[in-house]
Amino acid sequence: MAKRVLITGVAGFLGSHLADRFLADGWEVVGVDNFATGTPRNLRHLECESRFDLVEHDISKPLFVDVPLTGVLHFASPASPIDYAELPIQTLKVGGLGTHNTLGLAHRHGARYLLASTSEVYGDPQVNPQPEEYWGNVNPVGPRSMYDEAKRYAEAMTVAYRRAHGMETRIVRIFNTYGPRMRPDDGRVVSNFIVQGLKGEPMTIYGAGTQTRSFCYVDDLVEGIVRLLHSVRTAPTNLGNPEERSMLDLAALVMEETGSSASPVFRPLPPDDPTVRCPDIGAARRELEWTPTVGLREGIRRTMPYFRGLVAG
Repeated sequence: MAKRVLITGVAGFLGSHLADRFLADGWEVVGVDNFATGTPRNLRHLECESRFDLVEHDISKPLFVDVPLTGVLHFASPASPIDYAELPIQTLKVGGLGTHNTLGLAHRHGARYLLASTSEVYGDPQVNPQPEEYWGNVNPVGPRSMYDEAKRYAEAMTVAYRRAHGMETRIVRIFNTYGPRMRPDDGRVVSNFIVQGLKGEPMTIYGAGTQTRSFCYVDDLVEGIVRLLHSVRTAPTNLGNPEERSMLDLAALVMEETGSSASPVFRPLPPDDPTVRCPDIGAARRELEWTPTVGLREGIRRTMPYFRGLVAG
């Protein structure tokens, strides 16, 4: 019998790359998306793929699938500050009800379950880099709480299903990831800087630009997710690039690669914006034998042709 995986949020940046990977590995893929933030453009290359089925559905509502499933990957959620600020209720619902529905679906099918969580569960961390054992510093009623708390609740529900029902579950805590198929208007810093650089516009830096992030190229992340799904590790697992960069560093690199000479503009730092973000990936190195291989400059170079096409077209 063919292996078949269901991926929610399949029209999103990460979901579409995961669909490609599982198809390349010989699996059948059932993709689910309501296109709240995903885009059909990310799936056009799969329109004639017989092993890919697309279901347009809001996973906050129950979903019944009548074909056997080997795995369920829950990646549906607004995932950028602009998106979850505009869709706060939907973000909470897909993290709560959507997680409940996908866990129930996996349980009925006896499928292995993988939850896409986030480094945002660490909030504005007081420990750097962040290990999985760190409980975080999250404002439960702040302007980012709809995303942070939805993911923390989703992790708790996933663990509860594993303990109560003996389900095979995995939790990946994803740190900043970038690459082709990001939306140019999603508000993420890499896409913002590349688009602004290609247009010759000033890059927008919030605060003094000294806040740090760690940027992982999408191919590296997908490899880590696949290894986690096939592993025996059930604890939450950080996946990201441990090379920490400031926003000023990133802006300078993107300016070099795009040939931009426009001076950056500075804006006030948004409330609760984390001052640092860097993964401790010791567990992934030991248990998954995984480490990122694509450096930031190389990843930016691989990403730019996609955005260049969008800007030109």
